[in-house]
Amino acid sequence: MNIVIFGPPGAGKGTQSKFIVNKYNLHQLSTGDLLRKEIKNKTKLGSEISSIINSGELVSDKIVSNLIEKFISNDTFKNKIIFDGYPRTLIQAMNLDDVLKKYKQKIDIVLKLSVSLETVKKRILQRQTQENRADDNEEIAIKRYKTYEKSSESVLDYYKQSNLLKVVNGETGISEINSEISGLIDTIKG
Repeated sequence: MNIVIFGPPGAGKGTQSKFIVNKYNLHQLSTGDLLRKEIKNKTKLGSEISSIINSGELVSDKIVSNLIEKFISNDTFKNKIIFDGYPRTLIQAMNLDDVLKKYKQKIDIVLKLSVSLETVKKRILQRQTQENRADDNEEIAIKRYKTYEKSSESVLDYYKQSNLLKVVNGETGISEINSEISGLIDTIKG
């Protein structure tokens, strides 16, 4: 089973992904983690990624697609992936479908965590004090939320047309969100 989890930065994708990984024995593919790993390892690509992220922009499809394909092509993860924060654009969604087909896989369900900008700002500020992430401040959070809203519309429509999209209330508590997600996954796992 391959799952896509969607939502703006600070929506709780990472938290919910960890829950899903543990409950359903999946592997989390977080583009954020892949990108931060490049930055942490001080690679040339990591330096490029850092300046893009710090300006509040999204990293190019080409960079992300290459990192994603490397992950998908590993047999350890075959049909056991939760995509956290990817795809973000229609082109990425179509590329993901192509790459999955290439490795005889598909997306089974797309979960969208629906949250307001106010909730995102609160969570980002909390996360900033707990995790001390460089990309967590209110100004960048607002810009990334607006970028997400603008760029995700076509992707959500794409998955809605395929009857894969399920909207989850991301405003409630962690355990309530866990329960709602479990119910949705269990119906397709059936």
